[in-house]
Amino acid sequence: MSPRPSTRPLPAVRLDGRQTYDYRNIKISFGTDYGCCIVELGKTRVLGQVSCELVSPKLNRATEGILFFNLELSQMAAPGFEPGRQSDLLVKLNRLLERCLRNSKCIDTESLCVVAGEKVWQIRVDLHLLNHDGNIVDAASIAAIVALCHFRRPDVSVQGDEITLYALEERDPVPLSIHHMPICVSFAFFQQGTYLLVDPNEREERVMDGLLVIAMNKHREICTVQSSGGIMLLQDQVLRCSKIAGVKVAEITELIQKALENDRRVRKEGGKFGFAESIANQRITAFKMEKAPVDTSDVEEKAEEIIAEADPPSEAVSKPVLWTPGTAQIGEGIESSWGDLEEEDEEDEGGSDEVTILDSVKMETEDQNVGNHIGDDTPIVLSDSEEDEIIILEPGENPKKTRTQANCQQGKVPSKKAIRKKKQQPAD
Repeated sequence: MSPRPSTRPLPAVRLDGRQTYDYRNIKISFGTDYGCCIVELGKTRVLGQVSCELVSPKLNRATEGILFFNLELSQMAAPGFEPGRQSDLLVKLNRLLERCLRNSKCIDTESLCVVAGEKVWQIRVDLHLLNHDGNIVDAASIAAIVALCHFRRPDVSVQGDEITLYALEERDPVPLSIHHMPICVSFAFFQQGTYLLVDPNEREERVMDGLLVIAMNKHREICTVQSSGGIMLLQDQVLRCSKIAGVKVAEITELIQKALENDRRVRKEGGKFGFAESIANQRITAFKMEKAPVDTSDVEEKAEEIIAEADPPSEAVSKPVLWTPGTAQIGEGIESSWGDLEEEDEEDEGGSDEVTILDSVKMETEDQNVGNHIGDDTPIVLSDSEEDEIIILEPGENPKKTRTQANCQQGKVPSKKAIRKKKQQPAD
């Protein structure tokens, strides 16, 4: 059986334009409080926050402080994460961070002891994944070590059995004692270890066959190694990955030290610091125009030329129309036609009321004929469904008529002009 070929890089360029051994851009920003930072590895973002508390030590380690690491994967980072549930990925990441940072003895836990057997400092590191775009381990390890290096605990003093805890305004806070900075570097393998990639993103993690994570410091001391995916790696492949990890860890460590030094200098000088200052000022410049020089030396000469070439204004002036002394009108002097329009509207309404007047006349004639067959002293009352008419006939007097409209919503009352026109027409 021929031996398997050694691992070699992929010949093609990756999806995001990187080469095989290229890391994504790393950005580190600090908050206003000590121990708070955000690490961006490409589009993967992790928030780190360190807190401390005075607690009782463990029974088997009475003179050592306590380190606690907690990584949270929320649905805000990726919709595939389930809230409130310890997934296998989350358990694996937490254990890897504990082996990388706590078991490597990067922090002097004995310096966290206040009173042996009674009070020690408990340092808690909370890591929140804000956005998931692959390689959570590397981003979380960088955020954890940066937050620990940036953190300052309150100063304490012990006098007899009394422990005094000083505020930040009373005494300067004390930084943690850190021996080295272990950083994780991830390698993704494809085709059973034939090809490898450094710093895989989320798409590459979906199709990879295996993953190798090496935690190392800048002194090329390996802190932990973890392989997952069920692939078998040769000794040459692991050595090759360790050499690549040593180069990447040295570059990342230098970047971390520069970021810490810049934050320390800004705080000392009293400048602006915090997350708000680290965000790029992106403004909308759609209406921004470049400044162009304007020559105004010959403006007066050009204005005179334009006036000279222009046509002279017309001398036509409107003559006012005098109707009566003390009044004037500017225009053609035509009479207003509003009155004619109103008369036409009234004639239209009068035409619709002629039918009602004819009906009322017919009703009066019928009432008079009926009254001839009844006694002269008996009043006659007639009613209709649409309108009620009451006619009272008395001897020796002309009949009087009272009309009441039943339908009040119509409100149509014949105008005087329409009634006058009807009376002037000759009877057929």
